Amino acid sequence: MSYDNKSTIVARAPQVAEIAARYSDEAETARQLSPQVVRAVRDAGFARHFVPVAHGGETGGFTELTSAVALVGEGCTSAAWAASLAAYAGRYAAFLPEAGQAEIWADGPDVVLAGALMPSGKAEPVAGGWRLSGEWKYISGVHFADWALACAAVPAKDEEKAANAANAADRPEVRFFAVPRADFAIEDSWFTVGMRGTGSHTLLLSDAFVPEHLTLPRSAVHAGHATASDARCHIVPMYAVNSLPFAAPLIGAARGALRAWIARTGQRVDRRGRAVREMPSAQVSLARSAAEVDAAELLILRTAAVADGTECPPEGEAAVRGARDLALAVELLVSAVDRVFRASGTSGQSSSDPVQRFWRDVNSAASHVALSFETTGAAYGAWALSGQERTEPVR
Repeated sequence: MSYDNKSTIVARAPQVAEIAARYSDEAETARQLSPQVVRAVRDAGFARHFVPVAHGGETGGFTELTSAVALVGEGCTSAAWAASLAAYAGRYAAFLPEAGQAEIWADGPDVVLAGALMPSGKAEPVAGGWRLSGEWKYISGVHFADWALACAAVPAKDEEKAANAANAADRPEVRFFAVPRADFAIEDSWFTVGMRGTGSHTLLLSDAFVPEHLTLPRSAVHAGHATASDARCHIVPMYAVNSLPFAAPLIGAARGALRAWIARTGQRVDRRGRAVREMPSAQVSLARSAAEVDAAELLILRTAAVADGTECPPEGEAAVRGARDLALAVELLVSAVDRVFRASGTSGQSSSDPVQRFWRDVNSAASHVALSFETTGAAYGAWALSGQERTEPVR
């Protein structure tokens, strides 16, 4: 399939949303996406979005990916989540040594990776690489991944141990390890109230050998030090990206909830036979929720613009503002969906009503640790209050 224009990811997203919506009930029951949806996500170009051009990828932008993911989310939150994380996992792999990149993308740039981003398991150095064992929970899309990126703390080298012994604050190095599908197992462990279709099961590794060229330090990703690419998407520091992969799908989910609510409310009458759509209370509820979704989208797109380099806040503010904005945006999206769900009445709680599915998905996804406003807000507040000598206003 040809991808001649980066904008094709946005152009193809509505079709992915349509297919995902069609199979959303199946995803809920199976607790993972159907093969048809996985194929649609792959064919639309999500997996290749951040893959280096040298391997046939797009080295695309954060804003266009955010827009495309949001569009998919209007059909199915889980599909949008999978599309988003598949793209960002490909970005992580772009920090591997060139030999590792060549191996992963030997058959083309549409390889799907799953990311186990929290350190777990045990990594032991051996000749030529590492031995990796353990379990990594909540790995979205692991059932259809061609490769997994497992994160683990590694033991310090002998020459480092003496130096570290004098400093108790030193932490062990954390690395990512790329493991092909043939080398890992999956424990069926994803039983949740929302986001059921993400298939976020447990990744299992048992004494898997990972050669040195398939591993990279997590610090390289955080600093934006890619091995062989100077594309913006590979040199931007992690603080600029923040939790964009997790916030973007919820824009679409909220819009999907509003669309479904409007369609049903347009047909409803109250006990006295009055059209609900003509009631000021329903109109105001919709207006407030729609405005919250618009506001959230603006905050999320502003963060994506900073990651793309099209907006440049002051350096100190840039390090803390994006995470704050994304967490607040998600709070607004939760509020918007909660309001229309409550306004749906008892009939809106039917398992066949899309609003309740979007409501469960948004509330479940919002609990992700990266989207906590208590944490991100505290970081921003600490920065803002510590700058007594700052002359320009905090925006």
